[in-house]
Amino acid sequence: MKITKINVSVYKTNCYILSIGNDSLVIDPGDDFPKIEKAIGNKNVLGAIVTHSHPDHNGAVNHFENIYDYNNLKEGMNKIGPFEFEVIHTKGHRFDCITLYFENEKVMFTGDFLFYGTIGRTDLEGSNEEDMKKSIDKIKKYPDAKIYPGHGWTTTLKREKEKNIYFRS
Repeated sequence: MKITKINVSVYKTNCYILSIGNDSLVIDPGDDFPKIEKAIGNKNVLGAIVTHSHPDHNGAVNHFENIYDYNNLKEGMNKIGPFEFEVIHTKGHRFDCITLYFENEKVMFTGDFLFYGTIGRTDLEGSNEEDMKKSIDKIKKYPDAKIYPGHGWTTTLKREKEKNIYFRS
């Protein structure tokens, strides 16, 4: 699976385009659809997945025929075309946050749940500190994987387990 990252929105949201062969999925199409469209090229877009319902992550969803999110992806294993992944409900930053875990590739797309060295804010409308603690406990059980967050740098689950202050408890 090829992963292409582009920054969109004034918040520098990481939008990811996943490709297997000629098929693609877009994760968190924040805005700036022309930039996203250019990165997609002539790939067959199967849809867009939104990790949570903040405008910097879903601003361009109206440009996609199939939109997947908390409401229509079940927790557990999912398949869209050749893409097989686990959906993990990771509430905390927002009640509708999901993390996508691609076990075969050992990668996670965490939206605003988990970042390099920190976690998503829990002081916003729709967020909850206790839910965040439960989500961190849930994600700690997974094996090491490369983390592709909603903003900032990539990291690894191993690094976050070892260095992230929010994982200490």
